[in-house]
Amino acid sequence: METQGVTYRSLFAVAEFRWLWLAHALSVAGNQLARVALTVLVFDRTASAGLSALTYAVSYVPDLIGGAFLSGLADRYSRRTVMVVTDLLRAGLVAAMSIPGMPLGVQITLLVGVQLVAVPFSAARQAAMPSVLHSDALALGLGVMSMTYQTALVIGFGVGASVVAALGYHDALLINAATFAVSALVIRCGMAPHQPARRATAHRDGRWHTITAGWRIVASDPKLRILLLIACLSGFYVVPEGLAVPMSEEIGAGTTGAGWLLAANPIGTVLGMLALKRIRPERQLALLGPMALATSLMLIPTVWQPHLIVLVLLWAASGAFSAHDMITQATYVKTVPDSHRGQAVGLAIASLRAAQGLGIIAAGLAAQVLPPTWVIGIAAALGVAIAAAAWAAWSRVAAPSANSTQ
Repeated sequence: METQGVTYRSLFAVAEFRWLWLAHALSVAGNQLARVALTVLVFDRTASAGLSALTYAVSYVPDLIGGAFLSGLADRYSRRTVMVVTDLLRAGLVAAMSIPGMPLGVQITLLVGVQLVAVPFSAARQAAMPSVLHSDALALGLGVMSMTYQTALVIGFGVGASVVAALGYHDALLINAATFAVSALVIRCGMAPHQPARRATAHRDGRWHTITAGWRIVASDPKLRILLLIACLSGFYVVPEGLAVPMSEEIGAGTTGAGWLLAANPIGTVLGMLALKRIRPERQLALLGPMALATSLMLIPTVWQPHLIVLVLLWAASGAFSAHDMITQATYVKTVPDSHRGQAVGLAIASLRAAQGLGIIAAGLAAQVLPPTWVIGIAAALGVAIAAAAWAAWSRVAAPSANSTQ
């Protein structure tokens, strides 16, 4: 069973994956367009850059709430049903946002609602993936989803702004609503129901029990706890993304330099995923710890303010090592029992958002008193220390699994 045998062609030969990937791309594009359109609207009405930025930031908050409390829907109902219903809800909410004369506060509330129902959609999609793709293909499939997400976010800034500028935010929001409607249609016609596994006690489980079941499973399983910790290390190596602009100014690279620095990580991540898929699955698991450590380690030389080219190469190398996330996701999803997979995935989404949000906020505050290069270096050093502990813990829990497969 070799990863070399799983190609992108064989991956997209799976009809359900093709439709799921298309729906995912439409969903991410829709979310991004909604954020950009409303951010432009807020700036037009208030002429406040602060309020405009705050509106964009607020759209991420529901991931924390939804990940904790709504993702369990994917364990109570058909995963296809959850995705179709949440897409239709988002289509309706965004269409309502486009109504001329709608109060700004109501529009922001509707945007929060759009992001809130995006979480059970993501939880249902991730929970269905092991049923759509089997064995080695799962890691590559999740990697493709991650690459699509990152690419859509990067492109979304430019394309979203251009669409809003050309059509106005009302028409842009209507297009946004249409993307969600099309996504719902694609899922309904292209996917099987994918019912969650039923538990013997399901009929006795209350709503609160369902909500907390995923938390209890992750908390009681050392392997899942460590995988979640490794995923949350992104809170350290996401810091350069938030400080790329002041960092570029500090080294005298200007706006062009900032663009290269921002592009370095996603480019490196894509290259890392392409390389990682050629490695045997058991070797991938063995590399999880060292790759997690190397992701932050590559950022420490930032302290010495090397030339822009060197910085771009270092940040791209960090992105390449961060491709370990495709292994982390696949192992986490496969380890969680199907009956609680949606809730456990939602917990991971909430934890990841919290780690990244706190990392960027803390870095921003620290950059008020320290040079950005030092802030990035300190964050990287902390990431290396915690990654080393996670690596040691992962080696202990992964060893029995490796021995059992021999």
